[in-house]
Amino acid sequence: MSVSYGVLSTYPPTQCGLATFSKALVDSLRSPKDRVGVVSIVDETEVAPHPEVCHEWVRGKVGGSAAAAAALNNYDVAIVQHEYGIFGGRDGADVLQVVSALWVPTVVVLHTVLVTPSARQRSILEEIARNCVTVVTMTATARQRLIAHYQVEPGKIRVIPHGAIDNRSAAADAGCADRLVNPVILTWGLLGEGKGIEWAIEAMPLLGDLNPAPHYRVVGQTHPRVLEQHGEQYRRALTARADRLGVSDSVRFDARYLDRTDLNAVIRQADVVLLPYDSLEQVTSGVLIEAVTAGKPVISTAFPHATELLGSGAGIVVERRDPAGIADALRRVLTEPGLAATMAAEASRIAPDLLWPAVAEQYREVAADALSPDTVLASA
Repeated sequence: MSVSYGVLSTYPPTQCGLATFSKALVDSLRSPKDRVGVVSIVDETEVAPHPEVCHEWVRGKVGGSAAAAAALNNYDVAIVQHEYGIFGGRDGADVLQVVSALWVPTVVVLHTVLVTPSARQRSILEEIARNCVTVVTMTATARQRLIAHYQVEPGKIRVIPHGAIDNRSAAADAGCADRLVNPVILTWGLLGEGKGIEWAIEAMPLLGDLNPAPHYRVVGQTHPRVLEQHGEQYRRALTARADRLGVSDSVRFDARYLDRTDLNAVIRQADVVLLPYDSLEQVTSGVLIEAVTAGKPVISTAFPHATELLGSGAGIVVERRDPAGIADALRRVLTEPGLAATMAAEASRIAPDLLWPAVAEQYREVAADALSPDTVLASA
């Protein structure tokens, strides 16, 4: 049976994790028999949108939500990517006008599930869930949060992992001469407060006795929203911190937003991936998934997704805002015989189920369930 999917989300050229996620999902769902269209959420219309973009919903435009719903109703199943910050209105409330106007089976994918939401945030999420046949979370932790803190039918919730491009070759040919001289610690992604880069920089002087000395690469441009409001304030503060601690020669910033080829090249050069995030709430991390599926040892602070994904041995979890703990974990990975290889092997073992072909197949199963006669009758 052929199925058509309408996806509501931010979308490239918008530069954010959710747009990247949606592009990968769309590419993975599309097939000779299945059609996929995107209703892209934008601040202003794009000059040359991607061909799969069937409609652009300009935030705040009068009648925009009705037009977005009409576009999605042209597909068999609607997939709504939800993050509070991407929709118009207070706490992104404009999304409610869309989901309430959809008559096709609707799946919502939750990118954030807060433990202590505001009353309005809780109400918005619960209303979205009531209007959807399936609520997708990307971790078991997020599912447990929904059940514990929200009025969402447990039977509606489906756990499907984030998904990653297959870049396992990044681990296979990682032996360049420069890396053998200077081990590379890598953090990548859009930069902004809460990424915890300052704690990683503070860990670097604690590794000063290692020979060869590690280099820390921080790759990624400042998040567009952060740049709009605060400019490069955070990056400048990080640079100043590295200077003050005397590690500026071993901390390198690359402010580019990388395409897939360039990102794979950067990952290929890394000996260990470091996620020093401040958040205690984060239930989804695309960078974490990408690092694990590349077969790289990972050190991460104990945000929920990391605790869940790395528990079998693919990484080491440390406390947040703890430079000494970060340094100890890095020292172990870089010097303890066999540890990095063991972690990389476990990452490679769990990677296949996290790659986009496997993840997209689970979305196809969700769509088939949503379109089954029993589901349609139950939601009527």
